[in-house]
Amino acid sequence: MVQIKDEGSHFDVPLDMLWKYIQSPIDHGSSHEGSRNQEMKPLTETSFVLNQEENMNGKWVKTSNRVTVFPPLGMSIEVLEGPMAGSKMINIYTPKGNKTGIDVYGEFVSPHIPSNQLEPAVRSNLEAAFNQDVAGLKTFVAKK
Repeated sequence: MVQIKDEGSHFDVPLDMLWKYIQSPIDHGSSHEGSRNQEMKPLTETSFVLNQEENMNGKWVKTSNRVTVFPPLGMSIEVLEGPMAGSKMINIYTPKGNKTGIDVYGEFVSPHIPSNQLEPAVRSNLEAAFNQDVAGLKTFVAKK
């Protein structure tokens, strides 16, 4: 298990635009390269399960995440199935004028990744997801 605290990043859009992007499955989902066959199953008004396949080191792996959104504060993600099952994280969004701060806090586990490689693997994955969202937001904003 590794606990991660990643603070201080930001998106170059106001908070309301970030939430419009997050709540647009077509725009947000398609921005994350390396995933396919996404299926959302609503649980409540604010939570859903996202089932998908993710390309991990050249192999397609089924993953399942329970996502709960707390607009405009943030969202929580619990990994239910896949190599990181049992991991939990929270994204907190902070309005900063025409930008939105993002801080990520999580506890990550994996029976598939050696403990000394877990933190670098998680940080690399978080950075890749952040960069994909930056690109996805640019495309989303350009369409508006």
